[in-house]
Amino acid sequence: MRKSNLTKISSLLFACVFLVSSCSSDEYKKYANDESKQVASILRQNGCVDCHAENAPTPFYGKFPVIGSVVKADIAEGTHYIDFTSLLHSLDNGLPVSEVDMAKVEYTALSGSMPPLKYYAMPMHWGKTLNSEEKKVLISWAKNVRKAHFASPTVAKEFENEPLQPLPAFLPVDSAKVELGYKLYHDTRLSADNSVSCATCHDLSTGGVDRLQYSKGIGGQFGGVNAPTVYNSALNFAQFWDGRAADLQEQAAGPPLNPLEMGHLSFDDICAMIAEDAEYCAAHALVYPEGLSQSTITEAIAEFEKTLLTPSRFDKYLRGDKTALTAEELEGYQVFKDNKCATCHVGMNIGGQSYEFFGVKQNYFEYRGTGLTDGDNGRFAVTGLESDRHKFKTPTLRNVMITYPYMHDGNISTIEEAVQIMNVYQGGKKIADADVNKIVTFLKTLTGEYKGELLQ
Repeated sequence: MRKSNLTKISSLLFACVFLVSSCSSDEYKKYANDESKQVASILRQNGCVDCHAENAPTPFYGKFPVIGSVVKADIAEGTHYIDFTSLLHSLDNGLPVSEVDMAKVEYTALSGSMPPLKYYAMPMHWGKTLNSEEKKVLISWAKNVRKAHFASPTVAKEFENEPLQPLPAFLPVDSAKVELGYKLYHDTRLSADNSVSCATCHDLSTGGVDRLQYSKGIGGQFGGVNAPTVYNSALNFAQFWDGRAADLQEQAAGPPLNPLEMGHLSFDDICAMIAEDAEYCAAHALVYPEGLSQSTITEAIAEFEKTLLTPSRFDKYLRGDKTALTAEELEGYQVFKDNKCATCHVGMNIGGQSYEFFGVKQNYFEYRGTGLTDGDNGRFAVTGLESDRHKFKTPTLRNVMITYPYMHDGNISTIEEAVQIMNVYQGGKKIADADVNKIVTFLKTLTGEYKGELLQ
């Protein structure tokens, strides 16, 4: 019997050794001349899609008692953080990739944080870890993609591979349309009772927000989500928390017809009201000979909003001014990156480039303790896909010190609490108060200037 057991153990060890060797793969090297396909191969061969793809099949051991629930929870968490389905499709077909997906892959390679020990320590997964050569491929790919597609035209060469990028000097606009758009942005005739303008909820003197949990519309009605800042919004990949508007012009068409916000029944009503202003109509006709319409009104507002860029001291630093930030602020920036903040808050707008599931590690809504609202549905309200429930467009962190309260629900009043909540509910750990303060010290450098004046 003892000999039989030893034989079984030896056979098992042999099988495990064989499994280790068979799991290791150099398949990616077949694509030496195509970094994108190398990255796709590495992600597949190392089992990344086992937990980071919504439609990935549940492994056989996921049906076992006890361990099955753990496996399913891990897959749900992994998919909430990043679903590689879209990224792999882009890599396979030479299509543009998400700046956020790229940053997450880069962070993983740099930090060695994936896969977790409980995954690759299992015999059936032995060998499915990133080796040093594979990490080099991922890091090189991210650097090249960022340089080719996401680096700001104003960035200093030494900082072109930073996950955060400086603002462009300007966005091309039609100055005549900007002038019209400025007037319309501040025009209360866009509301049915002549009481609310765009500037009411997005006040340029208070960070492009109203600093209320929920904005007040006509008749004293309140909306269901916190108003995001209009500053730098032209750099978002979509508009609104749920992304229901593709661009600024489409966004500008929403509030005037929202019964809780401005309350008009149609843009015909708005045009009729504005048409009574002969001076405005004459100016409008010079820019839009076709006359007043939803298209001309919303395009002019969008054109004005493109001018709302707010360069900060951090931008000066990334543009090459080494004196723009203190040692403490730079330390805060490093702590910001070390805690994965720069995987979602990326690029020139330091956010606004992806939809993220709120509560990857823990349930934020249980913490809030007020019950769910329609505003908590996030992207689900647009797509109807259950996988999009509680996903929101990542907000910009530019001017974050002056755009309180925080989160889509406006439920968090201080920046320190907001930083800690993001680390706990998105990152999975509570960080030391000292590190919170360091991150806040960095965030202060993101307060920008508008028309040469520091925003307050």
